[in-house]
Amino acid sequence: DTPIAVLSGPSFAREVYARQPTAVVAAARDHAVAQRVQQVFSTGYFRVYSATDVLGVELAGALKNVIALAAGMLEGLGMGHNTRAALITRGLAEITRLGVALGAEPATFAGLAGMGDLILTATGPQSRNHQLGIELGEGKPLEQALAGRAAVVEGVNTARSAVALAVRHAVELPIAREVAAVLFDRKAPAQAVADLMERELKPEHWR
Repeated sequence: DTPIAVLSGPSFAREVYARQPTAVVAAARDHAVAQRVQQVFSTGYFRVYSATDVLGVELAGALKNVIALAAGMLEGLGMGHNTRAALITRGLAEITRLGVALGAEPATFAGLAGMGDLILTATGPQSRNHQLGIELGEGKPLEQALAGRAAVVEGVNTARSAVALAVRHAVELPIAREVAAVLFDRKAPAQAVADLMERELKPEHWR
């Protein structure tokens, strides 16, 4: 079999091109392959870490887009930093739960492919998912918000897939579920926020 590696992390292409300091992770099942990628791609401005949790890196890179959509919705609703910080933190918790249920390592989601890329994508103005979320929060329906966009907004399809996986593996993904309801059931973003805040009270760390 041909060895493969996955490169992921908080890395807007424009900033990498401008040689701004950036850190990412290269994951391969064979750590020697990940280390080889690390050596090839690392420069004075592009630092690569190595890992073996390919599944976790791939899942983190996909699922963070759903939370970025939600973060954009909050901004579009005019909500402040407290709300967005809570959303990002709880979003990381739920994508970690799903990742672990699928066989990924929990530590991966606290790293560059998870927390790092989530913070970037949920707050950065270059994030397509974040920008779409803003428009949805401002009241645009999905079809109108997507119209004229040349690039794919990955979080839209990922939201549907995440909810389906959560059902299959009996994992609670309250934020992803509300994002999907806004996207596909025309639920009002403000109502989605209210429903999240009114959920049954729980310990911070639960499965």
